[in-house]
Amino acid sequence: MKSYTNFTQQTTIPDDWSVIRSPRLDLISLTPAFLRLTLDRDRAGAEQWLGLSIPAEWFDKQWLVELRYQQLQQDPAYQPWCLRAIGLRETGDMAGYIGFHARPGEAYLREFAPNGVEFGYTVFAPFRRQGYAREACAALMQWACEEQQVCEFVVTISPDNVASTRLAQGFGFQQIGSHIDDRDGLEYIYRLDYPQTGVTLSV
Repeated sequence: MKSYTNFTQQTTIPDDWSVIRSPRLDLISLTPAFLRLTLDRDRAGAEQWLGLSIPAEWFDKQWLVELRYQQLQQDPAYQPWCLRAIGLRETGDMAGYIGFHARPGEAYLREFAPNGVEFGYTVFAPFRRQGYAREACAALMQWACEEQQVCEFVVTISPDNVASTRLAQGFGFQQIGSHIDDRDGLEYIYRLDYPQTGVTLSV
């Protein structure tokens, strides 16, 4: 078992999903205790809890953190699928975050991937163009498919986001539709069925 401790609360998480490891990265599950520290803008407490140096950019994501915090309050079983820090093992930096928007089989995905999950990620500016996004996405999808038997994946990407589009296409994602996001505007919807496509999720 792996224990993460802040000033007032200790949360123990089973090792089998609390950290997803890849060659360079640790994808660390972010519990309500950590999200609360973020919402309180307690950078020192958050860094102590996470064991990584956290860029200021993370604390600009208050809307997302609040959303995920409320989801976890309503459904604690969402925890393994929720946000994860992208931790650089060599330097001890939080390079970004990644996670699934909901547990598998949510009603809003019924049209596109009835048994699947949607995920998203952000790599902070100083850490881009080093392959961390691809490595994190591959590790997350491998975990979902091999450990949880969930192998249908959806991502939504702005048509202006060339880098993310190329990354998705490199994995074999196929565009299956589009929608208007309340926050981000027009987004294309992509789906990957793994391993039916024969794509290798190598890192």
